[in-house]
Amino acid sequence: MSSTNEHSSNLPQLIKTVPEQYGYLLQHDALRFIGNLAEQFVPQLEGLLSARKHRQQEVDAGRLPDFDVATSDIRNSDYKVAEIPEEVLDRRTEITGPVNRKMVINALNSGAQVYMADFEDSTAPSWENQLDGQHNLYDAVRRQIDFTTSRKAYRLAAKTAVLMVRPRGLHLPEAHVLVNGQPMPGCLFDFGLYLFHNHQALSDNGSRPYLYLPKLEHHAEAAWWAEVFQYAEQALAIPAGTIRATVLIETLPAVFQMDEILYSLRNYILGLNCGRWDYIFSYIKTLRNHPDRVLPDRHAVGMDTPFLDAYSKLLIHTCHRRGAFAMGGMAAQIPIKDNPEANSAALNKVKADKQREAGNGHDGTWVAHPALEPLARAEFDLVLNGPNQIGSAMQQQAATTTAAQLLYPPTGEITEAGIDNNISVAVLYLTAWISGNGCVPINHLMEDAATAEIARAQLWQWRCHQVSTSGGQLIDEIYLQARFNQVLPELKAMLPEVQQTNLNKAAEILHKLVFDDSIQDFLTIPAYVELIKVD
Repeated sequence: MSSTNEHSSNLPQLIKTVPEQYGYLLQHDALRFIGNLAEQFVPQLEGLLSARKHRQQEVDAGRLPDFDVATSDIRNSDYKVAEIPEEVLDRRTEITGPVNRKMVINALNSGAQVYMADFEDSTAPSWENQLDGQHNLYDAVRRQIDFTTSRKAYRLAAKTAVLMVRPRGLHLPEAHVLVNGQPMPGCLFDFGLYLFHNHQALSDNGSRPYLYLPKLEHHAEAAWWAEVFQYAEQALAIPAGTIRATVLIETLPAVFQMDEILYSLRNYILGLNCGRWDYIFSYIKTLRNHPDRVLPDRHAVGMDTPFLDAYSKLLIHTCHRRGAFAMGGMAAQIPIKDNPEANSAALNKVKADKQREAGNGHDGTWVAHPALEPLARAEFDLVLNGPNQIGSAMQQQAATTTAAQLLYPPTGEITEAGIDNNISVAVLYLTAWISGNGCVPINHLMEDAATAEIARAQLWQWRCHQVSTSGGQLIDEIYLQARFNQVLPELKAMLPEVQQTNLNKAAEILHKLVFDDSIQDFLTIPAYVELIKVD
């Protein structure tokens, strides 16, 4: 297929060749549909992104996030969200991961109730990756997907997980598709192509399009998605309310908007999810000008810390009050095959985390590896008397969570080991990302963009506010540069020669992010520039 489509003001311009096997994805009608989405909704989206900056300026000036007095009528009302479809009433385990062919098959076969196919944090959005992911989901929906290596053939089992798809966040562009001369939003590209090609096949199979919406910060952004859904359903002659979505509460501003987000999407929403790692990153980024909100080493910031515990419990109460799912967070551990003792300790941590979630009232949880699915499911099996906990007593509890509880920083040590670990994780992840891999095992954890964001944001925060380690070492530019100088050669020695160039690029990106006067909104924005250079 040519790198440029036919001349038409109504069609997006493709600035990169579409490989022949993916040509069917971007034929005339599909291009027209995603182009119309962009024409209709980009102006509003630009306004929403501008509003984010304005709200952040207010926080930078000293105003702390809080519940909005102007929308108290929504929080005090008795609205309910649309009825949940029967096929997703039970979501006790959900597996997440990128959209490569092997992962899609293994995730659908994992035993989990849901597979969240991720075009966002665990996929590096190269042109090839995005098209290949759409192709793999097209085949999966039609149960015609397979994958064969020299050692094994992968096929779908008779019973598979329900497919849910996470498009990119509102802030990320798709640089290879231009509308009116500008890159179209990645979220509309991902959503639009998936819906256009699969809505009928899903309906024929007795299913429907399910989505996960990432990184929302305000109910106006949820309302924008509701308008996108309504427009798309009308344009494709899909019955109203067919599209259903779960929203990740993974930004600090959004935790104060949960009721309003549910209300704005009430005809489409299934529930909310605790996107814990991005939430920790957002806490740092949002409160960047507040030296009294500095976090300790990343491993010390667990869901049992007060501000995260308050966030989880408020999400449960809010969702159940409205008849919606309250989904738990990610278990990122992966099996440690060569160390039974370490593996047992890691699994015990997962077990305790899932016990907490189930006991608090969550309806289900996330895992990153199929081996964790039975362990996570067992903890929910112990407490669930039905498919979920939406009708449980937790629903009746009065909400007592305050803004102060949601903002209260955890205590703990800041150590040189924590600094070095943050440098290592961020550099290794960025190296993989700009090489085209967005989901990377590091130190027996499946790391994605969210954990790399925490790592680099903590380095910036500690340097910016010049805090000291628990050993009394001031974290200033000189000391932090010395840690870079110590860690980077060790990382270079770990990686093969073929990855050295990208490691150097990753180190440059991280160094700029950490030593800049202001904090960059997302590390994937500068990293995307490097990704598409070699794409």
